[in-house]
Amino acid sequence: MKHIFTVLLLLAIPSIYAQNNLKGSVVDKNTTEPLIFANIYIPQLEKGATTDFDGNFTLSNIPNGTFPIVVSIMGYETFSQNITFPSTEQLHLTLIPSAIEMEEIIISTPFHKLQSENVMKVERETVANLKAKGAVTLADGITTIAGVESITTGVSIGKPVIRGLSSNRVLVYTQGVRLENQQFGDEHGLGLSDAGIESVEVIKGPASLLYGSDALGGVLYLNPERFAQANTDKADASYNYFSSTKGFNTDAGYKASGENFKFLFRGSLAEHADYNTADYRVTNSRFREQDFKTGLGYQKSGFKTELRYNINNSKLGIPGELGEQNTNKTPFLPFQEVTNHVLSSKSTVFLKNSSFDISLGLLYNDRKEFEDHHHDNDEGDMDDDHDHLEAALHMKLKTFNYDVKYNLPTLGRFETIVGVQGMTQSNNNYGEEQLIPDATTNDFGVLATSHIHFENSDIQIGARFDHRTIDVISGLNKDFSSFNGALGYKTKFFEKITSRINFASGYRAPNLAELTSDGTHEGTNRYEIGNENLKNEQNFQADLALEYKSEHIEVFANAFYNKVNNYIFISPNGEFIENTPVYNYLQADANLYGGEIGLHLHPHPLDWLHLESSFETVTGKQKNDSYLPLIPANSLTNTLRVEFDTKSVQKLYGFIRLNSYFKQSNVSGFETPTDGYNLLGAGFGGTVLLFKNNLNIRVSGSNLTDKTYINHLSRLKSDGIYNIGRNISIGLTYTL
Repeated sequence: MKHIFTVLLLLAIPSIYAQNNLKGSVVDKNTTEPLIFANIYIPQLEKGATTDFDGNFTLSNIPNGTFPIVVSIMGYETFSQNITFPSTEQLHLTLIPSAIEMEEIIISTPFHKLQSENVMKVERETVANLKAKGAVTLADGITTIAGVESITTGVSIGKPVIRGLSSNRVLVYTQGVRLENQQFGDEHGLGLSDAGIESVEVIKGPASLLYGSDALGGVLYLNPERFAQANTDKADASYNYFSSTKGFNTDAGYKASGENFKFLFRGSLAEHADYNTADYRVTNSRFREQDFKTGLGYQKSGFKTELRYNINNSKLGIPGELGEQNTNKTPFLPFQEVTNHVLSSKSTVFLKNSSFDISLGLLYNDRKEFEDHHHDNDEGDMDDDHDHLEAALHMKLKTFNYDVKYNLPTLGRFETIVGVQGMTQSNNNYGEEQLIPDATTNDFGVLATSHIHFENSDIQIGARFDHRTIDVISGLNKDFSSFNGALGYKTKFFEKITSRINFASGYRAPNLAELTSDGTHEGTNRYEIGNENLKNEQNFQADLALEYKSEHIEVFANAFYNKVNNYIFISPNGEFIENTPVYNYLQADANLYGGEIGLHLHPHPLDWLHLESSFETVTGKQKNDSYLPLIPANSLTNTLRVEFDTKSVQKLYGFIRLNSYFKQSNVSGFETPTDGYNLLGAGFGGTVLLFKNNLNIRVSGSNLTDKTYINHLSRLKSDGIYNIGRNISIGLTYTL
């Protein structure tokens, strides 16, 4: 590996590469009128430009090679075309008017293509849209994406669930590196702020081919905000208020780019009191979060690199029994204090017709949990006392991961990538209690994948081998290995129907909690006993996606069947230790199946009117026909949305939404059924000029009828505590 990096470093001398320029124009296909402010972007280079008032653009410092050029603007179909450099031609591009939303490049898949060009179906949503829907946190916002739910502890803590799989079965990527933050715990959240995150991509299904162990259920890929375009700068600030929590979040950022160097930074603060329901406030559901992100980039023909850093500190109250009712924002016992540091580096070296991508990550997770008996006053504000408390549980997790991929020269119809990925990780305990032992984990994997292009269809195929070692300080040493593959096929029928079928296997090695637990897990009221004889979870999933898209109607249907061998689950054994029920980690084969269907109608000539409807379902069973725990209820979402521009308000929108959750009766042996319910939401917003700059205004309301309900995936369900009641949010973003 040392020799590989030495070679890459020698190759990364930018002066030896030619510099190319690309000039062109963008016009309306029907009227030939120039299109102003169209976006031209080369995703592999992360270079972009905007057309001027004559529809012209220029991109400079482009290395030799073949790169996709993406052109997009609201109200037109997104255009994509491969350009080979050096090239002397001037592009004259024509865009087709369309009411369909603009497509964006998908970053989480290996070849960085538009979704319409991808063999694998990936869901994508911008954080701006999540905020417009009234999301209180990032974990709350992702639940609006089809097939994605969240296991919650109040409002502050949420764990992503993709088609019924969660915890260590779902990987989270941020800043291009794998996030490691003790995610095995039921009450451990993402530890990330939505400030400085541009969009969210979700791979639903096995992604072990691309990401290794723990991507058995899927991947949540968070794209950081882009740097400013060359020779420009931008500043913005936002404020959001939430009525249910009497809380707010606010952030401000600045970014600037020259021809070669670029930088950005963003800071944010969020404070929330206990959330309100129609009957009461949920005691100690309050939380406080501070976040800072910064980035530095350098780009020259033949080489680009960026370094990003994120520190996030959260103090999270842990709700339990209902108690004192107030709107104070400082958590009292019990609470968590979690600090996440993420330092990432992403570089690309461009050769004549190929390139190397090198991503490195250094992560440090510092988790402290404070319990009731460590302070005499359970329900008082503790601003003066927090610094003097000793954590009952204190864990530090240090992770270094690397990802090196070589993009081979395109050979005819074949695009091919080969690579190595790995991780080394150490967990250490410093508190008086120990949830998992001190241990070291090492991963290593090799992969190869190809995208094969045909005239009306595409094939993607790949294979991967992984090896993981876990060394526990107490003397337990475990090795896990797995070989996985994937095969996908995409084709078009009658120009407007696209079908995708994917087969993939994935695996997950048991985590430390499952292997070594032996004690009371606070917050879950369980005495958990691990099982050092656990095997790999190994799954195979078939996924079928059909999509019909015309100028005024879109219909999609996704179906999946997921067979998981050696599925790990926890189950009570009927015994008690210290009046606490004992749970053992067991394994059994399991099957999950279901899918999503949806409709999007924007009728002619009312292109500003959008009718959207989607239904999602998942069922999970063990081999003995008993149901798996924490499977989300079936749900139906209906939305009426309007979008148009006026002389005084740009991008004016309004929506009304009804979320229907059906009764969940398919429960495991230690769960209870959950009643169905309906939640009504609505909102509006737009952008106005204030002092010659854009001010974005958004107002939204969720659970407008103040319905009392409990989501099946709420960890407060066993205490009979309701989810959040009516919440009105008001947001402002001012851009300079």
